[in-house]
Amino acid sequence: MSHPPREAPLSPTDWTLYVASVVIFGIGWLPMRLQLGEVAPEVSAFWRFVFATPVMFALVFATRSRLAFGLRDHLLFLGLGACLFSFNFLSFYYAGYHLPSGLISVVFSLVAIIIPLLSALLLGAPLRRGLFLGALLGVAGTGLVFGPAVVAVFTGAAAGAEAQAHMGMGLILALVGTVCFSLGSILSGIAGRRGLPLLSMTAFSFAYGLAVLGIAALIGGSPFIMEMTPRYLGSLAFLIIGPTLSGFGIYLALVRRIGASRAGYGTVLYPLIALAISTVFEDYHWTLSAAFGIALVLIGNMLVLRAPAPARAS
Repeated sequence: MSHPPREAPLSPTDWTLYVASVVIFGIGWLPMRLQLGEVAPEVSAFWRFVFATPVMFALVFATRSRLAFGLRDHLLFLGLGACLFSFNFLSFYYAGYHLPSGLISVVFSLVAIIIPLLSALLLGAPLRRGLFLGALLGVAGTGLVFGPAVVAVFTGAAAGAEAQAHMGMGLILALVGTVCFSLGSILSGIAGRRGLPLLSMTAFSFAYGLAVLGIAALIGGSPFIMEMTPRYLGSLAFLIIGPTLSGFGIYLALVRRIGASRAGYGTVLYPLIALAISTVFEDYHWTLSAAFGIALVLIGNMLVLRAPAPARAS
């Protein structure tokens, strides 16, 4: 049996995994939106796992990791695959039809609050005041960074019933994806506490996620096609190698080391990466509110990642 994640200062390895996770996932929002086109979202996500799943099982075989598991473990893998590797992706892909990538990443940053709340509700985990306060500051900060874009939608010339409906549907879909990701993160933490091997867990969860996506495509009547353009193929290759294989491998390892709540706070930093990309490629203009928002994110980051005060012996 493995021990619960450490509530201690982050080690150099923890920081390396944390930063790598933030960077990889932070730059993945724009490539995801570049996938939207003639290929249905469930099919685009399906292709990601068609290529990624065999790679994971090859790693399992190469490292001689465990392959035999009981029904209880496979049910956990199924839950992980459904939450983290299928419904999560479908929700965000479809949200991309209604919201720009930066705003989707802002909604996703609510993971920092949802994971601790779900952990407290479902598992009875303690809800540290510093963690919750830090998460609130981080989400408030990202709201200040991207808030003007939301205001522009509702107050600009294009603001009408149709624009508001698009915004509302996008927010609902992004929230569903955020809750799915949060549940998947908690399940991965449970798997770690059970001592289930990380590579094996990820490989089987990929396989179940692939199955769910394939069934969704079949039910929806979506053709299994691939758009043969540099934009689609390039973004697909990046999403397979980056977020799907490297990103999730790093994130799940981080969850096992520092816990789902502290690892999940990295999602608050993802929008800042998206903002940097927008500055370079989309001529984003910095504002005072954006600078203040970034300061709040950094303060919140320190509140969440610092170790709690050690308990005194009675």
